[in-house]
Amino acid sequence: MELNRAFDSTLAVLAKVQPAQLGARTPCASWDVRALINHFTGTTRWWAGTLDGHGEPATEDFAAGDFVAAYEESIQIATAAFGADGAQAKLVQLPWGEFPGAVVFAMATMEQFTHGWDLAKAIGLDTDLDPEFAVELLGTAKVAITDMHRGADGEALFGPVRAAPAGASAADQLAAFLGRSV
Repeated sequence: MELNRAFDSTLAVLAKVQPAQLGARTPCASWDVRALINHFTGTTRWWAGTLDGHGEPATEDFAAGDFVAAYEESIQIATAAFGADGAQAKLVQLPWGEFPGAVVFAMATMEQFTHGWDLAKAIGLDTDLDPEFAVELLGTAKVAITDMHRGADGEALFGPVRAAPAGASAADQLAAFLGRSV
């Protein structure tokens, strides 16, 4: 399952976060590492909840305790929801439209992988995450994400496209395409 590949990539980065790094800035201007962990752990549960119409934003501070265990629990919830019979074909209502479960699955996959990149960048790790998978996600992003999805940080799903440096990894290119400074 592609979503599991995104989860595995992000979980590997999350496992390297030290408590002293929770206040570090991330490529998302409005979030520090604590807020980023809370966001992607909470949205993992939210994505799962959208499949049954109960996708409420999480308000829990997942970074306050064992954030790796909290993320692993969220992964289990999402894996069960997306793996359920009919989940991929079901129509799902999101704040920005109605989509088949397979499209929601793809959105969740890209979001989780990209936030793993954000986290790696924030704590100074190598951002060349799962190169083959990053190439696949970049190809999908270039087809699916248009200017209508872009805007200022905190106001739109993605920022304006940024240039990736020459020779940038596929994950860095994906991040730049999604509006991150690489």
